[in-house]
Amino acid sequence: MAETLQLNSTFLRPTFFILTGFPGLGSAQTWLTLVFGPIYLLALLGNGALLAVVWIDSTLHQPMFLLLAILAATDLGLATSIAPGLLAVLWLGPRSVPYAVCLVQMFFVHALTAMESGVLLAMACDRAAAIGRPLHYPVLVTKACVGYAALALALKAVAIVVPFPLLVAKFEHFQAKTIGHTYCAHMAVVELVVGNTQANNLYGLALSLAISGMDILGITGSYGLIAHAVLQLPTLEARAKAFGTCSSHICVILAFYIPGLFSYLTHRFGHHTVPKPVHILLSNIYLLLPPALNPLIYGARTKQIRDRLLETFTFRKSPL
Repeated sequence: MAETLQLNSTFLRPTFFILTGFPGLGSAQTWLTLVFGPIYLLALLGNGALLAVVWIDSTLHQPMFLLLAILAATDLGLATSIAPGLLAVLWLGPRSVPYAVCLVQMFFVHALTAMESGVLLAMACDRAAAIGRPLHYPVLVTKACVGYAALALALKAVAIVVPFPLLVAKFEHFQAKTIGHTYCAHMAVVELVVGNTQANNLYGLALSLAISGMDILGITGSYGLIAHAVLQLPTLEARAKAFGTCSSHICVILAFYIPGLFSYLTHRFGHHTVPKPVHILLSNIYLLLPPALNPLIYGARTKQIRDRLLETFTFRKSPL
């Protein structure tokens, strides 16, 4: 009887959802466009410039810079998957999103996040090979190897994320059409479902722990090998130079995983202590801040990239 009453108070799968943005902020959330607008613009310009420089300059067609280009392309996709809709909600108020479009956005947000984590792991392995086995590095890591790694990471991201929209699509009844979020996050949509969502919850938890956990362990192991190799170098100057080549990558890793850790912990364990607007804010920062920071970090910390950018945008000829 109770189940029948619950079904009567709900409705069949909606043709669209309504994204409301930050619950409780009302028109005040318009001011957040002054934060997220420049962040998205910076992500577009920075990653676009990096891709253009690596594409144009044949001297940068090396594994390290090709991995950087893959990271920049992933960042462009990740930022673009949520930022236009986010800015529309903040500026214009609640907006409707077709059901199918919502599931597509859900897929791309999670797939590109998984892809970025995998690329960071590949970059750590690349640096470990370059510093730990410098004589064998040109043979161990080639442009073809980078291409195969990128394809494998993309296929892995698709394979592990496809179940997210499929698990949501199997439900027929929903409690509401309104999603209290700025984009179609998996768990934000699952909260509207009428039925047993244990499979969704368990798969989301297992995926977060398995993928991010394994990538973090791989990155930690790679930098353990790097630290061991660097400490074997004979002079302090040589050690400082070796660590300097990895400093930009370490900054990128911290920019990606630290906001992600805060977002994950507040979602899983802070439902009753952390206000929902704070959780949504952390979620958006996690997805938008790294794509904006990565080009700045690499532009400032990597000499070859910095020099090529200066030559490109100041129209100076590179020295012969």
